[in-house]
Amino acid sequence: MTGFGFPYRIGTDGRTGFDPDRHIRGMIELVLFTNQGERVNRPDFGANVPQLVFSENSPELATALQHLVMSALQRWLGERIEIRGVEVEARAATLAVQVRFRPLDAEEERVVRVVREG
Repeated sequence: MTGFGFPYRIGTDGRTGFDPDRHIRGMIELVLFTNQGERVNRPDFGANVPQLVFSENSPELATALQHLVMSALQRWLGERIEIRGVEVEARAATLAVQVRFRPLDAEEERVVRVVREG
C-alpha cells in the first residue's frame, strides 16, 4: 500500500513518510465515527456509531452495533482489508470497538481498538 502520511513528512530514507498501519487505523475510525448524511457527495458513507453512544445499553444494542460496524467496514474498506471479527463494548457513555482484520496485501492479522467517550 502506498500513500502520503498525514501530516506530510519525509521519512528516514528521504522518501515520503507513510505508515500503512496508521493509515488503515485512520480509515477504520473514519468509517466508524462518521454519521450517514455528513458527507455531501456520499450521504450513505459511515456507520452512525456516534449516534449510538448515548443509547440505552443492552446486549441487543451491542449485537446490532456489531453487525452495523461489520457491514459498514466490509462495504467501504472491503477492497483493502478482510474483516475477521468485530467486538463492541458499551458502558455508560463510553463505546469501545475492536476490529480484527487482515490487510489484503499482508498475511498477518491485526487488531484495532477504538474507544470513544461521549
